[in-house]
Amino acid sequence: MAVNKFGRIGVLMGGPSAERKISLKSGKAVYEALRQLGLEVSAIDIKTENIRENIRLLKAQRIDCAFLALHGRFGEDGSMQGILDSLKIPYTGSGKSASRLAMDKVASRRILKAHGLTVPRYKVMERSSSSRNACAELSGIGFSFPLVVKPAQQGSSIGLSIVDKKEKLKAALAAAFRFDERVLIEEYIAGREVTVGILHNRALPVIEIVPKKRFFDYEAKYTAGLTDYIVPAKLEEKIAGKIKAAALSAHRLLGCSGCSRVDMILSRDNLVYVLEVNTIPGFTSTSLVPKAAKAIGIEFGQLCLKLIKSAYNGKA
Repeated sequence: MAVNKFGRIGVLMGGPSAERKISLKSGKAVYEALRQLGLEVSAIDIKTENIRENIRLLKAQRIDCAFLALHGRFGEDGSMQGILDSLKIPYTGSGKSASRLAMDKVASRRILKAHGLTVPRYKVMERSSSSRNACAELSGIGFSFPLVVKPAQQGSSIGLSIVDKKEKLKAALAAAFRFDERVLIEEYIAGREVTVGILHNRALPVIEIVPKKRFFDYEAKYTAGLTDYIVPAKLEEKIAGKIKAAALSAHRLLGCSGCSRVDMILSRDNLVYVLEVNTIPGFTSTSLVPKAAKAIGIEFGQLCLKLIKSAYNGKA
């Protein structure tokens, strides 16, 4: 399909979630890349979850296709996908059901575990639960510190804490409950942080994430110089293959399409733990999926173009 046959592309960015700032960066990068390729493109800032307002906005923009750069709630949980489906506007990335499932760490992990992938042991805490009993409950099922505490539906490590002792657990739960009604408490897996981008059912090179802080938190992700990225990761071919296979399986099991990024931990004994699947990963030229694509010769603009083509071609 020639560039001038794509019609008017709307780059949807911003959104009402805690990831709004990062989404705007992704969206602006995509907008500039598509404009430089000669496409007719519009930057659309989504500011509300109100369905009727968003329908009016999208109709007024008269777009033929949507490039979704909306991270977090409303953009990544199937809500915007449902709106676009109702308007019969093709869009990049996964469909409504897969997006909703991948965003929910509890539901997605149940599926991944049921199909043989390794995930960290975890317990779900509801907001209504008493945090005073949390330590006793965790001890009763064999959990020990350190533990990871994070919202069940959130990205960019927002609300995430590593807790080394029971005195810190209550504060970590409170921080996570600021962003969700459910929180995951999971075992801490010591090892190497790795991630794999999936593009059109193909695993991109493994990236190793080496934060200069204790873990890859929000600050480490978005502050220049706080994290090193090794692309491709320095791994034995067999281990790299195992990581890629786990990522591709996770992507397929959740029904994802187009593009995703699967975050994992390679433990000290070389077990691959799948943490989560991101259906709308960061999309600046220095984000992880574009870094991996560039390693195999796909420049940022061409990557964006590939995703638009997949939106028109049924998200293969």
